[in-house]
Amino acid sequence: MLALVYLYRDVLLFRTFGIMKYTRANLKKLEELCSLLGYKVRYEQGHFQSGYCRVESRKILVVNKFFDVEGRVNCLIDLIPELPTDEKALDEGQLKFYKQVIRFEKEKIPELLES
Repeated sequence: MLALVYLYRDVLLFRTFGIMKYTRANLKKLEELCSLLGYKVRYEQGHFQSGYCRVESRKILVVNKFFDVEGRVNCLIDLIPELPTDEKALDEGQLKFYKQVIRFEKEKIPELLES
């Protein structure tokens, strides 16, 4: 269960998201999705401010190798919505998983800010 704590009009709000658990199996699914989108995921040492780096010209996603499974999953969830995607190339199961990741990214911004 993912959670988000944020401050809105001086009130501390807590919101949970049931997208996925931080497991190696889900990390593997995210890595496979990146591969299907044409990107290779590499885990290397580096001084990335956000914990990851995207090399555009070579279609490589570099994630800090010292991150645990939770950190790696979070990095890939942040990166996947930014990648150019041809949804027609994904099969039904992969497309459903891709849309879960996209939906999670959109839900990070609370609906309360819209009002």
